[in-house]
Amino acid sequence: MVADILFAGIGGFAGSALRCAAGFVPVKNPAGFPIKTFLINVAGCFVFALAGCMAAKRGSLNPRALVMVRTGFCGGFTTFSAFAAESAALLKGGNLAAAAAYIAASVAAGLLAVFAAEKAFGE
Repeated sequence: MVADILFAGIGGFAGSALRCAAGFVPVKNPAGFPIKTFLINVAGCFVFALAGCMAAKRGSLNPRALVMVRTGFCGGFTTFSAFAAESAALLKGGNLAAAAAYIAASVAAGLLAVFAAEKAFGE
């Protein structure tokens, strides 16, 4: 149990650090669509599913590695709170079309990323 917590923390540190670094990537986005959070969350969905597929396919993946990648890295890298805050800001700002597009695209692309990982790496 303690080892799982430590591995989750190591993965979480890596995911959080990469998430922070992604925030410094300059992206011009005049439409207000939160593209960085969108791409981060979709990539996180893909990695989460990929790790699960690899574990299921190989059957011998170290359970702590799975905790480190899925719970730690993906948990630290992706950000539902930023998604919710950015969606609320778009709605409060009266940008209903961008808010609807962001919410719908985030959910759809996240699901597609999971399906893509499962299709590519089999589950």
